[in-house]
Amino acid sequence: MSFPWYEIIKDNTIEQGDFVDKCPVVLPPADITEGGEADFEIELIDSIVLSQSCDLVNNKLQYVMVCPYYSLQTFISSLPENDLPDKRKPIDKLIENLRKGNLPAYHLLNKNEERNIDDYLVIDFKNVHSIHIESLKSEIQKKNKRIRLLPPYREHLSQAFARYFMRVGLPQDIRITRKYNKM
Repeated sequence: MSFPWYEIIKDNTIEQGDFVDKCPVVLPPADITEGGEADFEIELIDSIVLSQSCDLVNNKLQYVMVCPYYSLQTFISSLPENDLPDKRKPIDKLIENLRKGNLPAYHLLNKNEERNIDDYLVIDFKNVHSIHIESLKSEIQKKNKRIRLLPPYREHLSQAFARYFMRVGLPQDIRITRKYNKM
């Protein structure tokens, strides 16, 4: 049984897992003070919708959550210096950890040459943005067609985002001091 990853959407519906290329998001300045003036920057990002489809279909959202995505090659090329693999941790190991879901801030999606997705895609959960629903609808109307991530891969994406978002850092880890033997 085959489960396709993506479908092409030609209508104006919005669902979780929809890709929105060149989506305008607002980047706030580092310093915002009450009553002060602030310069906001607008950046165009390739994004994927993370808000739940049921909320989108039932018009329950004013702002829609989106995250940027990158090709795997772009992701690897833009890794910060301290995240770059060294001789002890080659790129293949990094990619394998990404594939297995061992890098909770990122999620890997399959490539699909039939849909012009020529490389694997990396979703970046570290940089969540929101866009007003009306702005997103306006952006979508400008596009002839879009790509939508299909079930069960869409639910897998949602679950990966939930795992990243719900992480809890403990102030002290559990230390097991005694040796256990099989009885």
